[in-house]
Amino acid sequence: MIDSGELKKGLTIELDDKLYQVIAYQHIKVGRGSATVKLKLHDIRSGHTIERSFQASEKFKRARLDSRAMQYLYNDGDSYYFMDEKSFEQMPISPDQLGDALDYLKENMSVEVSSYQGKLIGVELPITVELEVVETGPGFKGDTATAGNKPAKLETGITIQVPLFISNGDIIKVDTRTGQYLERVS
Repeated sequence: MIDSGELKKGLTIELDDKLYQVIAYQHIKVGRGSATVKLKLHDIRSGHTIERSFQASEKFKRARLDSRAMQYLYNDGDSYYFMDEKSFEQMPISPDQLGDALDYLKENMSVEVSSYQGKLIGVELPITVELEVVETGPGFKGDTATAGNKPAKLETGITIQVPLFISNGDIIKVDTRTGQYLERVS
């Protein structure tokens, strides 16, 4: 059990038989009353976000997550297969469990797979990935990075906004947290 003063962003707690990750934390002290803690929590399993207030004296159960490096191998339509990089054990993961990670997942990519009490709860991608542009409008001579943007479809199927000078076949770096273009690699 941890005190409300030990809470911080990114910490995973158990609350009402659900797993939550702390997104935001605010300690509030008003006049003569007791202090309260306002938390913004992300439900790890269902994906929604809630805000709750608690008394500052309340204690929380910290969730211990297991994390291991795995390599994405392939998908067979129903499941995505990952291999443990130490034991070489293969494990199928459903598309529902992967969520938005599917937009950035490439074969042979290494990811961190998190589990709680033996059950898979999510995949953590690297902060940036390099993806090939497979379809975009033509670029024009004299285009610059600040002149505007156009949609580009990447090899994983996701469409993002890229600068006008990007063309088909270019490899670009994408931020997996925001889905934004960062730079052209080649």
